[in-house]
Amino acid sequence: MRKTYSVLLIMALMLFSSLTVSAAAKKKGKAPVSPITIGTIVYNLDDIDAQFKGLHDGGFTSCQLNWNATKMTPEFAAKVKAAEEKWGIKVTTVVGVPGKGIEWNFTKGPSTIGLVPAYDRWDRVKMYKRMIDFCQEAGVKYMHSHFGFIPEDMSSEQYQTFIQVMRYLAEYAKAKQVDILFETGQETPITLCRAIKDIGTGNLGINCDVANLLLYGKANPTDAIRIFGPLVKDIHAKDGCYPTRDNPYVLGQEKPIPQGDVDFPAIIKLLKEEGYKGAITIEYELNDRSKDYLENTRKYLQDLIDKE
Repeated sequence: MRKTYSVLLIMALMLFSSLTVSAAAKKKGKAPVSPITIGTIVYNLDDIDAQFKGLHDGGFTSCQLNWNATKMTPEFAAKVKAAEEKWGIKVTTVVGVPGKGIEWNFTKGPSTIGLVPAYDRWDRVKMYKRMIDFCQEAGVKYMHSHFGFIPEDMSSEQYQTFIQVMRYLAEYAKAKQVDILFETGQETPITLCRAIKDIGTGNLGINCDVANLLLYGKANPTDAIRIFGPLVKDIHAKDGCYPTRDNPYVLGQEKPIPQGDVDFPAIIKLLKEEGYKGAITIEYELNDRSKDYLENTRKYLQDLIDKE
């Protein structure tokens, strides 16, 4: 019995010690490391090693690469892999919107963006296939894009041909072990979910641009994330407002985070509750892509992630 009591006493002391260390760490503010990474979009590909060093030094742990048909060669893919390993930066997606004459508005956007318009469609498919090839070469899991204003009328020829061409592209990506993400904004969340289901290849997801849902007047981003659920694989952190009734021909106004109507505290709380393990990628399309803005926004988002 004396030996049993000794074993029990040792176990109790070990448990007490463990709880004390845990409580002390919590008191010091040492929260568990979150699986959510924070990154930004890399546009300048001239020296990818220097770019990734800058991200590392700024506290970022992931990024997206903006598509460049001239620079993104198999040789460049090898440089990306080396820079990822060297600086601890994970490339989550390759992003681009191929095509000529694209206009980001309500008047000509539906007829110029993505694969919904029949115009120039197969030339754009060729470019998307090159993007997918690069993803395979660089070991990047996702290619993503704006694929157009997806029609709500499922019986329309435009919707049906769009589904066919996206299925062809998705099957091509699947053979390369690459997934395709739709960037949000130009259709309602349910329309996008329906299209993904109708394409039905199993390798499709969503890059949820929380501001675009407002800028295009399609949804409250918090509600949209609830609807999308596990389809969300990456988040674009951007801010802005709804379009206005006084000028319903142009998108809503983009604003710096957190000066717009996107409720980032609610969104990050929801992502954590749903066990989101992807990236939050800062996208800043205003003229001043400043280092200070990126670093301040990263800290703002990280504080929200770390908040209990």
